[in-house]
Amino acid sequence: MKRRVSDEATKCWVTGMRDAFSDALYAIARRDPRVILVTSDTGAVCHDDFKAEIPRQYLNVGIAEQNMIGVGAGLAMAGHIVYTYAIVPFATMRCYEQIRVDLCCMGRLPVTVVGIGAGFDYNTLGPTHHGTEDIALMRTLPGMTILSPSDSVLAAACARISYETPGPKYVRLDRVGLPLIYPEDATDFAEGLTHLRKGDDVCIVATGRMVMRALEVADALARKGIAVSVVDLYRVKPVNVKRLLEIMRASKRVATIEEHFLTGGIGSLVAEIMADENACLPQKRFGLPDCFCREYGPREHLHSLFQLDLPSIAHGIADWVGT
Repeated sequence: MKRRVSDEATKCWVTGMRDAFSDALYAIARRDPRVILVTSDTGAVCHDDFKAEIPRQYLNVGIAEQNMIGVGAGLAMAGHIVYTYAIVPFATMRCYEQIRVDLCCMGRLPVTVVGIGAGFDYNTLGPTHHGTEDIALMRTLPGMTILSPSDSVLAAACARISYETPGPKYVRLDRVGLPLIYPEDATDFAEGLTHLRKGDDVCIVATGRMVMRALEVADALARKGIAVSVVDLYRVKPVNVKRLLEIMRASKRVATIEEHFLTGGIGSLVAEIMADENACLPQKRFGLPDCFCREYGPREHLHSLFQLDLPSIAHGIADWVGT
């Protein structure tokens, strides 16, 4: 079942990231009866195919996320490949202890936690529904794989990647369709990151929705004579350290852009890698400060409040470079 939404920026029609992932997962589940979707969301239209066509592979536990993880762990121990589904803060924070103990401590079970609403995706519902610290939390868990796709093509690929990858996984998704970064027939995402653009002045590392912002910043800075490299870090853990360092070292500076708290996000991750590998390039981080967003409005408005909009980032990097 394809549900498509309009992208006003490009005036084209693209499948939402959530729907692209769900459609790809449904196709996998039709082929493999071991795949079971456990949800605590009572109104997700993207699950209609599961409910109608393969109901024995679909289980709704109600608004009980901690129980959802326990049920998922039990099913995994019985030989199933399990996906759990909820909005980001409820998929991760509400049941963090259960993910830590039931999935990671107990033999690293094949359960994929799917979180919907990365960053400010649920912009009108306030800080209780913002997904702005999930990467920091989930990347501390031993054995956890974290996937953070930047468009619908990659979101669909993450269904296959998570199906084929052993152990616990976390996939963070936007609900809506974004301008496509990858060709619709792209399938090779084994490297864990993509070097989308080359430039030797600044290397921007971004993930999720902010990869498109990084490309926009690269275009804006090119007009000022600043050559920008752009990396889509879609596998946040485990990081392909060797390849990431190779790309970053080809530039004079490194910037990170994330719709996530600066504490513990990919900016922290990149700084840790450079410190560990003695590759200490100048770094500038763009992300959310140490406070909750209590404002409401369009996502771009929230970005402007925290200097994550295009003009703020482009100006910040240009000043930093010294032009």
